Amino acid sequence: MQWLYDLFYGIADNPESMRVAVVMIAGLSAAVLGLGVIFIFMGVADPIRRRMSHFHGNEALEDGRRVFSIETLLGPITQYVLPSEEMERSRVIAKLAYAGFRAPNALQVFYSIKAVLVVTLPAIAILAMQFFPQLQTQMVLLYALGAASAGLIGPSYVLDKLVARRMKRLRDGFPDALDLLVVCVESGLGLTQALQRVADELAVSHTELSLELAVVNAEIRAGVDRMKALRNLADRTGLEDIKGLVSLLVQALKFGTGIADSLRIYSEEFRDKRMQKAEEQAAKIGTKMIFPLILFMFPGFFVVALGPAVLRLMTVFRDF
Repeated sequence: MQWLYDLFYGIADNPESMRVAVVMIAGLSAAVLGLGVIFIFMGVADPIRRRMSHFHGNEALEDGRRVFSIETLLGPITQYVLPSEEMERSRVIAKLAYAGFRAPNALQVFYSIKAVLVVTLPAIAILAMQFFPQLQTQMVLLYALGAASAGLIGPSYVLDKLVARRMKRLRDGFPDALDLLVVCVESGLGLTQALQRVADELAVSHTELSLELAVVNAEIRAGVDRMKALRNLADRTGLEDIKGLVSLLVQALKFGTGIADSLRIYSEEFRDKRMQKAEEQAAKIGTKMIFPLILFMFPGFFVVALGPAVLRLMTVFRDF
């Protein structure tokens, strides 16, 4: 502990070090506060966590009260921050659904987080700039503008990353789910029972896809038409592979064709498509390697190959 006291007194004696330490502590505190607020909103808006909380009695009641209080708090704000165009709202709602946030207030929470960050980050930046009196007013305003831009763009960037990560997980689990579905249907199970069995088998290895299939079964048990439930699956995931599978199943149910034969044909076509995509990616490697070769490998090669000759020529010309 003695070195902590020595470090503190050493910083306290140096005004410049003290100023930097205060700014770093303030910035770290603001970052932790912002992350905490974001994670609280994400936890409240996440439908999976809210659904799991119903298994814990009083905790479910507390979650409901928390959601109600947050909606009450953000209600006066959201009417000013939500986009006016319906197309923009639909696009953001679809992205939130792809990321796994399907609560009714997900759109309001998302834009409220944007509004809070746009206001708080410039304020924190301006307060932090008070410890640097040598900075000009134009630079302070520039930093504040940059902080506001980060608050405006940051949530959208994080949402895009969450969508990409979740869609990658769904895409990685789809081949296994398709093979299991073909096996289950060919063994004599109906479509609903096959989907339930596949959801149970993928509960550990591919949780997101297992949950989506479980939602389909829950909708069918609740009385939703099977075609509608399958279309909802395609709308929730947004993957082209799942959309193709859903279109195939809907067509098979509509015209009464064999589901097992259709799934087997689709599975073979899906494997061919994946193989073609892998070959396409492999064919692009040669073109993509041009820029690293030119920027990094060729300069080193020229230095090693031509460097001794250039040095020898320089020595010869120096003798003249």
